[in-house]
Amino acid sequence: MKHDVAIKKKLTKLEAVMWSIALPGFAQLLTGNLVKGIFFVILEFLVNVNSNFNKGIMYSFLGETEKAMYVLDYQWLMFYPCLYMFAMWDAYRSVMPEGEKITFLPFVFSAYFVTVGLMISPKVKIFGVFPGPVFLPMLFVIPGMLTGFLIRKLLLKFYYH
Repeated sequence: MKHDVAIKKKLTKLEAVMWSIALPGFAQLLTGNLVKGIFFVILEFLVNVNSNFNKGIMYSFLGETEKAMYVLDYQWLMFYPCLYMFAMWDAYRSVMPEGEKITFLPFVFSAYFVTVGLMISPKVKIFGVFPGPVFLPMLFVIPGMLTGFLIRKLLLKFYYH
């Protein structure tokens, strides 16, 4: 019986992104990038625990978004969007075809937008509803991705014929 030291699997781009959404580092572990995968998992755990993020997520999903705002340590949580999006982009990059160019833009702009969403989340209400520090930043992924895809499309059209 053959025992492999590392699991090396060829993932699709969608699989890589989805495993990265589940937990930063999982896609890297599946593709055999063990050091990088373990590093991302440790960083995610460090930021998650020190920011009380799971408790904030729990309160948010229970509809107690104000409680979520008070349990979170924003100094730690501010690292999360960039770590999360970078690990996701790295997973995507490791399985993308050679010819794809500037694929990082949607991930980078999402990290920027989510960080801004996190910073302004204590002050924002949408139609009288307080989405809080979990749901508002999640909503900011949408304009971040759209901005990144738009800028990527324009750059590809005008600079990368």
